[in-house]
Order: sequence, then C-alpha cells, then structure tokens
Amino acid sequence: MKTVSIKSELENNAYPGRGIIAGKSEDGKYAVSAYWTMGRSAGSRNRVFVEDGEGIRTQAFDPSLIAGDPSLIIYAAVRVLGKQTIVTNGDQTDTIYDGLKSGLTFEQSLRSRKYEHDAPNYTPRISSVLNFENGFDYALSILKSDNGNPDNTLRFTYTYDAPVAGKGHYIHTYMGDGNPLPSYEGEPTPVELKGNIDEFTDLLWKSLNEDNKVSLFVRYIDIETGKYETRIVNKNK
Repeated sequence: MKTVSIKSELENNAYPGRGIIAGKSEDGKYAVSAYWTMGRSAGSRNRVFVEDGEGIRTQAFDPSLIAGDPSLIIYAAVRVLGKQTIVTNGDQTDTIYDGLKSGLTFEQSLRSRKYEHDAPNYTPRISSVLNFENGFDYALSILKSDNGNPDNTLRFTYTYDAPVAGKGHYIHTYMGDGNPLPSYEGEPTPVELKGNIDEFTDLLWKSLNEDNKVSLFVRYIDIETGKYETRIVNKNK
C-alpha cells in the first residue's frame, strides 16, 4: 500500500470516528502513538481526555449529560504495562492489560471481546500495543461485525516487526458518515509521520473535522530510554 499524508486522510473524511496511529518518528528516536475521539451526538461530544498515572482515560465533561451505556463513553484509553503501551477506543484496554499480565498475547487477549453493542452501528473495537522489550515493534487490531451481521465477529490483527522512521499505520472505526455508520474496511493505512510531538499534535488536531472532533492524545516514547512526552487536546474546556 502507498504511504499517504495523514493530513489529507483526515481532511477528506469528515467522520472517521475514533482513530489510532502507531509508528516511528521522522528522526527514528521515538515510538509514536496517537488516539482521538469524535462524536455526532451530545453524549458522544461530552467527553475529555485526562491523565491517569502513566495512561489516560475519558471523562464526562458535564456528568449530567451522560446518556446510554457509559462503558462505551467512559473508559481507560491508554494503559502502560511494563515495556508495553496499550491504546484502544474502549474498555478492551483493560482486557488487553489483564491478558498480557497473565501471559496471553495481544491477539489472544482480545478473543473474549466483540465489536461494541451499539446497534445498528456495531462500532468496531480498535486497539494497539507498542512493545519495547527488544527494540520497538507494534501491533494494531480491529474487531467488527460481519458487514452489519451481529452474529459473526471478524477479528484482524496486524503486526509490524521493524517500524520505519517517518512512517506509521492508521486505523479508525468508520469509513465515513452514514446511518448506520459504515465500519472500517481493509488493512491499516500507511501514513507519514512528520515533525516533533507538538508539530504532529497540531497537524492532527487541525486536520480533524472541526464540528465532530472531541479529544486527541499524542505520545512520543524514547525507544532507548522509555521516557515519554504526552500531549492532550480537548475541545471542551
């Protein structure tokens, strides 16, 4: 697949939904992780990212506006287990964390989970893990319904053993807007990763649709030392 501009990808899709990027910085020194949320309803837009130890979690901006199943809106989006950083779009972050801790692989940990129970959309669960045990590698996963059929869960895991400087992979929940929302299709998209953490954060936030974007997390992790910098941007302030 051709490596494309993440700026163009986001500017040409008003509603990719929640998205995850994993890869290696342009200078080759850092592992790059990014995750954002978007929303169409008042409930989905009523969120902010907040730091929680080494990770982050979602939090209601206005607790009085929480509607529907709160587990689909309030969850730990990022957790760190030793030399592994887990980033997902739902409470499967905890499932992966517990699975890895008990000796399961990333893929095995997700066998107990399905897409989100938000019929008729059946929003895919997208997840990533960045590993620093021997250098740096990463994996991305998507769990989704079978073209809207809730009786069959499709499970795909993509592993990247030798990340290339200036390149990452991007996966998101929806192909675009619609009713019901069309689930993501195909392999994760190879994208260019340019600039330092502030430049990359600024590029992503400005490229996301102004009406639908909610929150953004970006982390640059020094591959040699494990030290990291985090940026969080919330539309609600």
